[in-house]
Amino acid sequence: MRSFSGFCVTFAGTALVLMGFGAPAAQAQSPVVVNCTFELEWCEAMRVKFEQSTGQKALISRKTDGEILAQIKAEAGNPRFDVWHSAGPDVTAIAAREGLLETYQSPKLPELYDWAQKAAAASQYTLTPIYTGVIGFGYNKDLLAKKGMPEPKCWADLTNPAYRNEIQMADPSTSGTAYTMVATVLQIMGEDKGFEYLKALHKNINQYTRSGTAGIRSAARGETTIAVAFLHDAVAQSVDGFPIVSVAPCEGTGFEMPGVAIVKDARNLAGAKKWVDFVLSPEGQNVQLEMKKYQLQSNKDAKIHPLAPRADQVKLINYDILKYSASDAHDRILDRFEKDVKSAPK
Repeated sequence: MRSFSGFCVTFAGTALVLMGFGAPAAQAQSPVVVNCTFELEWCEAMRVKFEQSTGQKALISRKTDGEILAQIKAEAGNPRFDVWHSAGPDVTAIAAREGLLETYQSPKLPELYDWAQKAAAASQYTLTPIYTGVIGFGYNKDLLAKKGMPEPKCWADLTNPAYRNEIQMADPSTSGTAYTMVATVLQIMGEDKGFEYLKALHKNINQYTRSGTAGIRSAARGETTIAVAFLHDAVAQSVDGFPIVSVAPCEGTGFEMPGVAIVKDARNLAGAKKWVDFVLSPEGQNVQLEMKKYQLQSNKDAKIHPLAPRADQVKLINYDILKYSASDAHDRILDRFEKDVKSAPK
């Protein structure tokens, strides 16, 4: 949490505010308070650029989605923060149902990709996407060539016996990356056929890692040939000079789609709207690239790294984030994965 400095109120000034005088000046100096789920460095970089661009001060607190949801419920009617930045659609749907989020249609909406505009409308404008992280896989092109393996282009390709013990993915019980992949496969193929696919893929898995990024880092170092990963994590390895090729599967794929939301009864509603407008603008979204993050930004005019996939190169399925994030579905899928997939013979 960054403290707001340079704000001095005299006793006389306070008295004027209490009497109803001087309120506009006090409000103008009030910072917008943002709960941010990004890494702290990224959150702080956003704050600096926001303050430079708008002249509005901001305070940043770094918390997880779960912590923010708990706080917004506890403070209903008298919130201590104004903006929920990089909020997941699943948890914000809970908050929206309970009337804890403000509806806001930013003037930046027409600048966003169609998928972002549709997602914002689906949330009744309580959440507007900042970016999408697309699930797929990456492979080490040097290892692939050395071992004479075919180039994988689709989810179906990963069950090829040529890749036996050559693939890493995370365990979906510990990794959101892996769970997104599993849910994607089930939605594309149907649950029974999807689990048959995962059992076939299991024969080619050399390790289920705990972290969602561990596999693609292993592929970059030449410790495995292929890894399931969010494409922005695969691109990060390519940018760092490793021989990683990112693949958006041909059948289509699922995604994460974090957004920005304003808290109901926000104390600084005007500042909160400024924050939303800024983070949806090219200037705000270009901070992502400065921080070496390679997700597909929601604004059409935001900068894209040359190695990152373009929107027209990725086939997004109609991924039902809310269905697969529901606790009963989540627990059932993980239980079946443990019993039917991880325990299956190779």
